[in-house]
Amino acid sequence: MLEGIFVENVLTHPNIRPYPQEPQETSNYFLGSQAIFKYALKDSDYPTIIIPDPLYDNDGGVINPGYYELALSDNREFLVLMQSKIPRAIIPVIKIEEDATEQTRQNNKTVKKQQKKEAKARENTNKKRAKAGMPADEPKIYMEAEIEYNPKGEYYLIKYQRDIIKAWGVFKG
Repeated sequence: MLEGIFVENVLTHPNIRPYPQEPQETSNYFLGSQAIFKYALKDSDYPTIIIPDPLYDNDGGVINPGYYELALSDNREFLVLMQSKIPRAIIPVIKIEEDATEQTRQNNKTVKKQQKKEAKARENTNKKRAKAGMPADEPKIYMEAEIEYNPKGEYYLIKYQRDIIKAWGVFKG
């Protein structure tokens, strides 16, 4: 009886969380290796990057640990590190690459027909989902971001990929 009351109070209390806010290490999985942490969230347009330790620059600035979104600027010269849609850092791009094979594949007639067929099927599905009050099904875009520290050169390398565009940025820490 006492146990049941305690559990009910814990679950209904607004300031107590019975489960941890971030996942703990489970068997054969390390924190940050699962897809939810490695790739972008469902409602985000940018890949998500996890910064586990504070990053200091030579001017005394710091980037605090946390979850950040990584965006490529329109002119493709900078990577923008954002937290809650607020830019926190601008990182120069050293290399950018577009997948030309994917572009030629997209221009193929059979692929275009297949994409039109898929778009029509998705439109029909979305109409049914809207009637049921469900969110629309949108095509998935591959997004990934990583950060690595190179002790030899004492710099951080940030890798960014969204769809067919890959970019690499570097800053000294």
